Amino acid sequence: MAAILGMTDAQVEEVCKKVQNGFVVPANFNTTGQIVISGEKEAVEQAEVIAKEMGAKKVRILKTAGPFHTKKLAKASDKLKEELEKVNFGEFEIPVIKNLNGEVYGKNDDIKDILAKHIISPVHFSKSLQTMLDLGIDTFVEIGPR
Repeated sequence: MAAILGMTDAQVEEVCKKVQNGFVVPANFNTTGQIVISGEKEAVEQAEVIAKEMGAKKVRILKTAGPFHTKKLAKASDKLKEELEKVNFGEFEIPVIKNLNGEVYGKNDDIKDILAKHIISPVHFSKSLQTMLDLGIDTFVEIGPR
């Protein structure tokens, strides 16, 4: 995986299309101008060069163990779906936003299917943030490994 700074969503998608050897796709649309790509190591490295040639402000290879948020993890997604079938979900008491598309879960959404798709689908974090802002949320606390 690699973080690309200073390019639009469309530009990063174009970078991925220009990679000739291997598989690479946008995986995390974090914020405007900060998008993470994921895929095969050699393809990500080729995308790094292309992104810099196309004007990226910065490209940073991320230390990850695999091509997260891509179709390369379809078997893991299927396995998660099997395990989720054993879980009972109640109705949400507060709005919960799907990173799959940045929208609030609806009453008719298949939570198990959506959660399984998270493994193979891009994270639309910037859309999730916008949805929270639209809902009137004005305070955010980041919790992470550091």
